Amino acid sequence: MSRIDDLITELTPNGVPFRALDDVADIRTGTRPSDEDQRAGGPFRYMNGGVEASGWVPNPNTPGDTITIPSRGSVGFVGYQRTEFWCGPLCYRVRSRYSSVMTRFMFFALKAKQEHVISLQQTGSIPALNKAQLATVKVPVPPLEVQREIVRILDHFTELEAELEAELEARRRQYAFYRDQLLTFPEAGGVRWIPMGEVAEVRSGWGFPNANQGRDAGDYPFYKVSDMNLVGNETVMTRANNYVDRETARRLGVKPAPSGTIIFPKIGAAVATNKKRLLSVDSAYDNNVMGLVPGPRLEHRFLLYWMQGVDLRGLAHDSGAVPSIRKTEVQELLIPVPALDEQRRIVGVLDRFDALVNDLSVGLPAELKARRQQYEYYRDKLLTFQEAA
Repeated sequence: MSRIDDLITELTPNGVPFRALDDVADIRTGTRPSDEDQRAGGPFRYMNGGVEASGWVPNPNTPGDTITIPSRGSVGFVGYQRTEFWCGPLCYRVRSRYSSVMTRFMFFALKAKQEHVISLQQTGSIPALNKAQLATVKVPVPPLEVQREIVRILDHFTELEAELEAELEARRRQYAFYRDQLLTFPEAGGVRWIPMGEVAEVRSGWGFPNANQGRDAGDYPFYKVSDMNLVGNETVMTRANNYVDRETARRLGVKPAPSGTIIFPKIGAAVATNKKRLLSVDSAYDNNVMGLVPGPRLEHRFLLYWMQGVDLRGLAHDSGAVPSIRKTEVQELLIPVPALDEQRRIVGVLDRFDALVNDLSVGLPAELKARRQQYEYYRDKLLTFQEAA
């Protein structure tokens, strides 16, 4: 840290300039691959709205060393692509315009401002991040020597984090293998497969006007797709960015879903992230989310674990501008329904596996959490500058 302090004192005694993003970077929207390209598949990642790859195409349209920021789906989440890829139309690609500004440094600066970037989204039937608003986000632009030193330090932190993530991912693959084994029921085994609509209530979410958003307290948490990405919400939803009171819920016609409901994204690129989460308390959720309220024949965690093996992309229709999941399709989805005692036995085994890969208080997840907190602390400290007049 002392080297950076010395550099800042020497090179920027009067502070560091802050610039609007479009002053120092090109911000472009990606493009949709042709139908032929999508059918062909290929070695290049296809980023389109989510922070994870959602498909493959034969050729790249974007070089490496590029920042990606989804305009739909996981709106505002800042990613960085080291190698070339295909950027889809629901994602912005951001690259430095000048040799005096490192794209990798801008990534760290934007990542530190991620909550602000997310807050710029326009709400409606489909949350969206407007390019004009993204362009106004300000980033510090210290001298190149300072940028290089900050990138070197933060890259070291991310490399250590990546090693832990790789080990944790290996455990998650092992967990998925045993989960699929436990939830495979032969047709001759006596377990009935029943349409989801007969054993669970399928609930779509509700629209929340802007005036009813942004409250940090209330009777019910009000979840958006982006809340599924919050630390601590890896399996069970325990944190929310918005709350709503009973009177507002009644006036908007919201029927809060009970604890034990399983929720997942139902529209846009977020469908491809395949996230499924469990509500810990009675909650509301917006109209980009769908919920499953288990009936008396289903243990809620059994339903969660079974849904984890369901690829949401297979349920989605892509006939419109964005993929979407219809309520009727989910109601017709067949689910195995063993006896409740057998469901509880399976849940007991999978709960132990889930704790090994998702419980932030023990083992690798706890170590990874501590490492991320350390990284975020130093990132914020390194990227805090006195702004030049």
